[in-house]
Amino acid sequence: MSVGTNIKGLREDRGLTQEQIADALGISFQAVSSWERDEYKPDTDKVIRLAELFDVSVSAILEEKHKAFKTKEAIYNWEHMKTYVKTTAKNFKMDNTAVAVDFAVNAHEGQKRKRSVIPYIYHPLNLACHALSMDIREDDVIAACMLHDVVEDCGVKLEELPVDDETKEIVRLVTRRKCSDEERDAVNIAYYNEIEKNPKACLVKCLDRCNNLTTMSFGLSRDRIYRMIKETEEYYPRLIAVLKATPRYNSAAWLLRYQMESMLDIYKRLM
Repeated sequence: MSVGTNIKGLREDRGLTQEQIADALGISFQAVSSWERDEYKPDTDKVIRLAELFDVSVSAILEEKHKAFKTKEAIYNWEHMKTYVKTTAKNFKMDNTAVAVDFAVNAHEGQKRKRSVIPYIYHPLNLACHALSMDIREDDVIAACMLHDVVEDCGVKLEELPVDDETKEIVRLVTRRKCSDEERDAVNIAYYNEIEKNPKACLVKCLDRCNNLTTMSFGLSRDRIYRMIKETEEYYPRLIAVLKATPRYNSAAWLLRYQMESMLDIYKRLM
């Protein structure tokens, strides 16, 4: 793939027009069009501005790519996942989970994952299915997986959740209050210190981070990806240690650590 093809692909991925690129760079849209047709190449200062605009490295624009791969925003059908979780809840008499699934679907209705057309409900369903695939069938844990973002993102109060107090406590612990950049470090320290006291909250939070790491390449800016890597390396080994020290979560601890650290290494090599 040529420089022009890279520019066109990055522009289209972000839903931008040639005119919008031209306005941002202070040039004509004909100049942008000529780059994309490989008639001319942008000057160095324009390459740097394009990289800032697309939130990518300069090499992502200049490097010729000889192989292109199709990527998937979603691996599974969310409605099939919903059916699986509800069926499991019925078979194992998981009452909290049964009501949590429908409550989460309604609460997240109309929401999408960042920079994606995928319904947001795909994310909590991923957590629930991930846990179930590791033979974790604790009602409050699976219900908390489904509800973990409802209070934080949907304007729902904790006391309004249709689940028992233990499930609400897990959701409370993994709900992070919004804060300024200046407050972030202090908020994170207090947030993870509280989660660390509850193995079930540690489990839900590690499942949450696993799924977020798998989708952040198309959902987050490079700065946010860098911040996610640093935060994961700083706080999650402690959560994994809690899981490892909890006999029923020992196997899950191994898998979750393997999944997170593998993804972190891949991101580091590609950034």
